[in-house]
Amino acid sequence: MIREIQARTLLTRVRGPDDWFGLYYTMNLYRGCQHQCIYCDTRSETYQIENFDHDILIKANAIEVLRRELAGKRIIGTIGTGSMNDPYMPLETEVRLTRRALETIAEAGFPVHVITKSDLVLRDLDLLEMICEKTYATVTFTITTAEDVLSRTLEPGAPTSSKRFAALRTLGLRGIPAGIALMPVLPFIEDNEENIRQIVNLAAGNGAKYILPAFGMTLRDRQRDYYYARLDKHFPGLRLRYEKSFGERYSAPARNAPRLEELFRDLCTGYGMATKVAVFTPRKRAEEENIQPRLF
Repeated sequence: MIREIQARTLLTRVRGPDDWFGLYYTMNLYRGCQHQCIYCDTRSETYQIENFDHDILIKANAIEVLRRELAGKRIIGTIGTGSMNDPYMPLETEVRLTRRALETIAEAGFPVHVITKSDLVLRDLDLLEMICEKTYATVTFTITTAEDVLSRTLEPGAPTSSKRFAALRTLGLRGIPAGIALMPVLPFIEDNEENIRQIVNLAAGNGAKYILPAFGMTLRDRQRDYYYARLDKHFPGLRLRYEKSFGERYSAPARNAPRLEELFRDLCTGYGMATKVAVFTPRKRAEEENIQPRLF
Protein backbone atom coordinates (compact mmCIF):
# COMPACT_ATOMS: atom_id res chain seq x y z
CA MET A 1 0.00 0.00 0.00
CA ILE A 2 1.31 3.43 -0.96
CA ARG A 3 -0.02 6.43 0.95
CA GLU A 4 0.98 9.95 1.91
CA ILE A 5 1.95 11.25 5.34
CA GLN A 6 3.03 14.63 6.71
CA ALA A 7 6.58 15.03 8.00
CA ARG A 8 7.39 17.15 11.06
CA THR A 9 11.11 17.20 10.32
CA LEU A 10 13.29 15.90 7.53
CA LEU A 11 16.99 16.48 8.21
CA THR A 12 18.65 14.57 11.04
CA ARG A 13 22.06 15.56 12.35
CA VAL A 14 24.53 12.67 12.27
CA ARG A 15 26.02 12.01 15.69
CA GLY A 16 29.75 12.52 15.60
CA PRO A 17 31.91 12.17 12.50
CA ASP A 18 30.59 9.68 9.95
CA ASP A 19 33.61 7.59 9.00
CA TRP A 20 31.65 5.56 6.43
CA PHE A 21 29.96 8.09 4.16
CA GLY A 22 31.06 11.52 5.40
CA LEU A 23 27.52 12.66 6.19
CA TYR A 24 26.57 15.62 8.33
CA TYR A 25 22.79 15.26 7.87
CA THR A 26 20.58 12.36 6.79
CA MET A 27 17.35 12.74 4.83
CA ASN A 28 14.61 10.16 4.26
CA LEU A 29 11.85 11.19 1.90
CA TYR A 30 9.97 7.91 2.20
CA ARG A 31 9.30 5.26 4.83
CA GLY A 32 9.47 1.66 3.70
CA CYS A 33 11.18 0.47 0.54
CA GLN A 34 10.12 -1.30 -2.64
CA HIS A 35 13.47 -2.95 -3.23
CA GLN A 36 12.67 -5.59 -0.60
CA CYS A 37 16.27 -6.70 -0.04
CA ILE A 38 16.13 -9.88 2.03
CA TYR A 39 18.89 -8.73 4.39
CA CYS A 40 17.69 -5.15 5.05
CA ASP A 41 18.58 -3.90 8.52
CA THR A 42 15.75 -1.35 8.50
CA ARG A 43 13.26 -4.13 9.31
CA SER A 44 14.66 -4.07 12.84
CA GLU A 45 12.33 -2.88 15.59
CA THR A 46 14.75 -0.08 16.43
CA TYR A 47 13.56 1.87 13.35
CA GLN A 48 9.89 1.61 14.38
CA ILE A 49 8.54 0.89 10.89
CA GLU A 50 5.78 -1.61 11.56
CA ASN A 51 4.87 -2.56 7.99
CA PHE A 52 8.20 -2.14 6.24
CA ASP A 53 7.43 -4.86 3.69
CA HIS A 54 3.87 -3.79 2.94
CA ASP A 55 3.48 0.01 3.26
CA ILE A 56 5.37 2.73 1.42
CA LEU A 57 4.80 6.12 3.00
CA ILE A 58 5.45 9.26 0.97
CA LYS A 59 6.30 12.40 2.94
CA ALA A 60 4.02 14.65 0.93
CA ASN A 61 5.24 17.92 2.48
CA ALA A 62 8.93 16.93 2.39
CA ILE A 63 10.08 19.70 0.04
CA GLU A 64 8.37 22.42 2.07
CA VAL A 65 9.97 21.07 5.27
CA LEU A 66 13.36 20.65 3.58
CA ARG A 67 13.36 24.22 2.27
CA ARG A 68 12.52 25.57 5.73
CA GLU A 69 15.13 23.47 7.50
CA LEU A 70 17.92 24.28 5.04
CA ALA A 71 17.26 27.99 5.48
CA GLY A 72 17.73 27.59 9.22
CA LYS A 73 20.94 25.53 9.20
CA ARG A 74 24.04 27.35 10.40
CA ILE A 75 26.35 24.58 9.17
CA ILE A 76 26.59 23.57 5.53
CA GLY A 77 27.37 19.85 5.51
CA THR A 78 26.76 16.82 3.34
CA ILE A 79 23.18 15.57 3.17
CA GLY A 80 22.94 11.82 2.78
CA THR A 81 20.03 9.98 1.19
CA GLY A 82 19.36 6.26 1.40
CA SER A 83 20.00 5.43 5.04
CA MET A 84 16.61 3.79 5.74
CA ASN A 85 15.21 3.31 2.25
CA ASP A 86 16.29 3.81 -1.32
CA PRO A 87 15.64 7.33 -2.68
CA TYR A 88 15.37 5.81 -6.17
CA MET A 89 12.92 2.98 -5.56
CA PRO A 90 10.50 2.42 -8.50
CA LEU A 91 7.78 4.84 -7.33
CA GLU A 92 10.28 7.72 -7.52
CA THR A 93 9.85 7.52 -11.31
CA GLU A 94 6.42 9.13 -10.93
CA VAL A 95 6.54 10.83 -7.51
CA ARG A 96 9.89 12.59 -8.23
CA LEU A 97 10.34 13.51 -4.59
CA THR A 98 14.08 12.83 -4.70
CA ARG A 99 14.50 14.99 -7.78
CA ARG A 100 12.63 17.87 -6.17
CA ALA A 101 14.74 17.48 -3.04
CA LEU A 102 17.93 17.66 -5.11
CA GLU A 103 16.63 20.84 -6.78
CA THR A 104 16.08 22.36 -3.35
CA ILE A 105 19.50 21.25 -2.10
CA ALA A 106 21.15 22.72 -5.20
CA GLU A 107 19.39 26.05 -4.69
CA ALA A 108 20.48 26.16 -1.04
CA GLY A 109 24.11 25.36 -1.87
CA PHE A 110 24.43 22.18 0.20
CA PRO A 111 26.50 19.10 -0.77
CA VAL A 112 24.92 15.66 -1.17
CA HIS A 113 25.83 11.99 -1.00
CA VAL A 114 23.32 9.70 -2.72
CA ILE A 115 23.33 6.05 -1.61
CA THR A 116 21.27 3.79 -3.85
CA LYS A 117 20.84 0.45 -5.61
CA SER A 118 19.21 1.98 -8.68
CA ASP A 119 20.34 3.30 -12.03
CA LEU A 120 17.35 5.67 -11.89
CA VAL A 121 19.81 8.11 -10.33
CA LEU A 122 21.01 8.82 -13.88
CA ARG A 123 17.75 10.68 -14.50
CA ASP A 124 19.06 13.42 -12.18
CA LEU A 125 22.52 13.80 -13.69
CA ASP A 126 21.86 17.46 -14.45
CA LEU A 127 21.18 18.27 -10.79
CA LEU A 128 24.09 16.19 -9.51
CA GLU A 129 26.41 18.00 -11.90
CA MET A 130 25.10 21.34 -10.66
CA ILE A 131 25.61 20.40 -7.01
CA CYS A 132 29.03 18.96 -7.75
CA GLU A 133 30.14 22.22 -9.39
CA LYS A 134 28.81 24.38 -6.53
CA THR A 135 29.88 22.30 -3.52
CA TYR A 136 30.19 18.53 -3.61
CA ALA A 137 28.23 15.50 -4.80
CA THR A 138 28.96 11.79 -4.88
CA VAL A 139 26.93 8.65 -5.53
CA THR A 140 27.49 5.29 -3.87
CA PHE A 141 25.94 2.13 -5.30
CA THR A 142 25.43 -0.77 -2.94
CA ILE A 143 26.73 -3.84 -4.76
CA THR A 144 27.26 -7.06 -2.81
CA THR A 145 27.45 -9.60 -5.63
CA ALA A 146 28.79 -9.48 -9.16
CA GLU A 147 26.20 -12.01 -10.34
CA ASP A 148 22.85 -10.75 -11.64
CA VAL A 149 21.03 -14.00 -10.85
CA LEU A 150 22.05 -13.75 -7.21
CA SER A 151 21.31 -10.03 -7.01
CA ARG A 152 17.74 -10.71 -8.22
CA THR A 153 17.30 -13.19 -5.37
CA LEU A 154 18.81 -11.00 -2.67
CA GLU A 155 17.42 -7.65 -3.87
CA PRO A 156 14.29 -8.61 -5.83
CA GLY A 157 12.92 -5.09 -6.34
CA ALA A 158 16.20 -3.41 -7.30
CA PRO A 159 17.98 -3.16 -10.66
CA THR A 160 20.58 -5.87 -11.18
CA SER A 161 24.23 -5.46 -10.29
CA SER A 162 25.21 -5.09 -13.95
CA LYS A 163 22.89 -2.09 -14.31
CA ARG A 164 24.47 -0.49 -11.27
CA PHE A 165 27.96 -1.01 -12.65
CA ALA A 166 26.86 0.59 -15.92
CA ALA A 167 25.39 3.57 -14.05
CA LEU A 168 28.64 3.89 -12.10
CA ARG A 169 30.52 4.20 -15.37
CA THR A 170 28.13 6.83 -16.72
CA LEU A 171 28.49 8.98 -13.62
CA GLY A 172 32.26 8.85 -13.85
CA LEU A 173 32.21 9.87 -17.49
CA ARG A 174 30.09 12.89 -16.52
CA GLY A 175 32.60 13.92 -13.86
CA ILE A 176 30.58 12.91 -10.80
CA PRO A 177 32.63 10.93 -8.24
CA ALA A 178 30.99 7.58 -7.61
CA GLY A 179 31.84 4.35 -5.85
CA ILE A 180 30.56 1.17 -4.28
CA ALA A 181 29.38 0.11 -0.84
CA LEU A 182 30.43 -3.51 -0.57
CA MET A 183 28.10 -4.17 2.33
CA PRO A 184 26.74 -6.39 3.64
CA VAL A 185 28.78 -9.43 2.63
CA LEU A 186 26.46 -12.30 3.48
CA PRO A 187 28.01 -15.32 5.22
CA PHE A 188 27.92 -18.59 3.24
CA ILE A 189 26.53 -16.74 0.20
CA GLU A 190 28.85 -13.88 -0.76
CA ASP A 191 31.87 -14.32 1.50
CA ASN A 192 34.17 -16.00 -0.98
CA GLU A 193 37.29 -14.76 -2.70
CA GLU A 194 35.85 -15.00 -6.20
CA ASN A 195 32.95 -12.68 -5.37
CA ILE A 196 35.22 -10.08 -3.77
CA ARG A 197 37.65 -10.28 -6.67
CA GLN A 198 34.90 -9.88 -9.27
CA ILE A 199 33.38 -6.86 -7.54
CA VAL A 200 36.70 -5.02 -7.20
CA ASN A 201 37.67 -5.82 -10.79
CA LEU A 202 34.32 -4.62 -12.15
CA ALA A 203 34.40 -1.54 -9.95
CA ALA A 204 37.80 -0.57 -11.30
CA GLY A 205 36.76 -1.34 -14.88
CA ASN A 206 33.74 0.94 -14.55
CA GLY A 207 35.54 3.91 -13.07
CA ALA A 208 34.74 3.63 -9.36
CA LYS A 209 36.62 6.14 -7.23
CA TYR A 210 36.27 4.14 -4.02
CA ILE A 211 34.88 0.96 -2.43
CA LEU A 212 33.55 0.97 1.13
CA PRO A 213 33.63 -2.57 2.60
CA ALA A 214 31.98 -4.33 5.54
CA PHE A 215 32.61 -8.05 5.70
CA GLY A 216 29.52 -9.45 7.38
CA MET A 217 25.96 -8.44 8.23
CA THR A 218 23.69 -7.51 11.12
CA LEU A 219 21.09 -9.94 12.47
CA ARG A 220 18.57 -8.06 14.59
CA ASP A 221 15.10 -9.22 15.77
CA ARG A 222 12.64 -8.78 12.85
CA GLN A 223 15.48 -8.47 10.37
CA ARG A 224 16.75 -11.93 11.39
CA ASP A 225 13.27 -13.47 11.23
CA TYR A 226 12.63 -12.15 7.72
CA TYR A 227 16.09 -13.08 6.49
CA TYR A 228 15.86 -16.63 7.81
CA ALA A 229 12.45 -17.10 6.18
CA ARG A 230 13.98 -16.08 2.85
CA LEU A 231 16.93 -18.41 3.39
CA ASP A 232 14.45 -21.26 3.84
CA LYS A 233 12.85 -20.32 0.52
CA HIS A 234 15.91 -19.64 -1.61
CA PHE A 235 18.75 -21.50 0.17
CA PRO A 236 17.22 -24.57 1.90
CA GLY A 237 19.27 -25.76 4.86
CA LEU A 238 21.37 -22.60 5.15
CA ARG A 239 19.39 -21.27 8.12
CA LEU A 240 20.76 -24.12 10.27
CA ARG A 241 24.32 -23.07 9.49
CA TYR A 242 23.49 -19.50 10.55
CA GLU A 243 21.83 -20.63 13.77
CA LYS A 244 24.76 -22.87 14.60
CA SER A 245 27.38 -20.23 13.74
CA PHE A 246 25.75 -17.09 15.13
CA GLY A 247 22.94 -18.04 17.52
CA GLU A 248 21.27 -14.87 18.83
CA ARG A 249 24.24 -12.62 18.11
CA TYR A 250 23.64 -9.10 16.85
CA SER A 251 26.07 -9.49 13.97
CA ALA A 252 27.32 -12.22 11.66
CA PRO A 253 30.88 -11.75 10.38
CA ALA A 254 31.91 -13.14 7.04
CA ARG A 255 33.80 -16.41 7.06
CA ASN A 256 37.54 -15.89 6.82
CA ALA A 257 36.97 -12.16 7.14
CA PRO A 258 40.68 -11.38 7.75
CA ARG A 259 41.64 -13.19 4.55
CA LEU A 260 38.89 -11.48 2.55
CA GLU A 261 39.94 -8.08 3.92
CA GLU A 262 43.56 -8.77 2.98
CA LEU A 263 42.55 -9.78 -0.54
CA PHE A 264 40.34 -6.72 -0.84
CA ARG A 265 43.11 -4.35 0.28
CA ASP A 266 45.63 -5.94 -2.08
CA LEU A 267 43.28 -5.62 -5.04
CA CYS A 268 42.42 -2.00 -4.23
CA THR A 269 46.08 -1.14 -3.80
CA GLY A 270 46.83 -2.67 -7.18
CA TYR A 271 44.18 -0.53 -8.83
CA GLY A 272 44.98 2.60 -6.81
CA MET A 273 41.42 2.40 -5.48
CA ALA A 274 40.45 4.38 -2.37
CA THR A 275 38.75 2.53 0.48
CA LYS A 276 37.34 5.72 1.99
CA VAL A 277 35.24 8.39 0.36
CA ALA A 278 36.45 11.93 -0.25
CA VAL A 279 34.29 14.09 2.00
CA PHE A 280 33.14 17.69 2.14
CA THR A 281 34.40 19.56 5.20
CA PRO A 282 31.41 21.13 7.04
CA ARG A 283 31.56 24.91 7.30
CA LYS A 284 29.60 27.81 8.64
CA ARG A 285 27.54 29.78 6.15
CA ALA A 286 29.76 32.85 6.46
CA GLU A 287 32.82 31.01 5.10
CA GLU A 288 33.86 31.17 1.46
CA GLU A 289 32.14 28.88 -1.04
CA ASN A 290 35.39 27.63 -2.58
CA ILE A 291 36.22 24.62 -0.44
CA GLN A 292 37.45 21.27 -1.66
CA PRO A 293 36.64 17.73 -0.47
CA ARG A 294 39.31 16.10 1.65
CA LEU A 295 40.26 12.44 1.87
CA PHE A 296 40.57 10.91 5.32
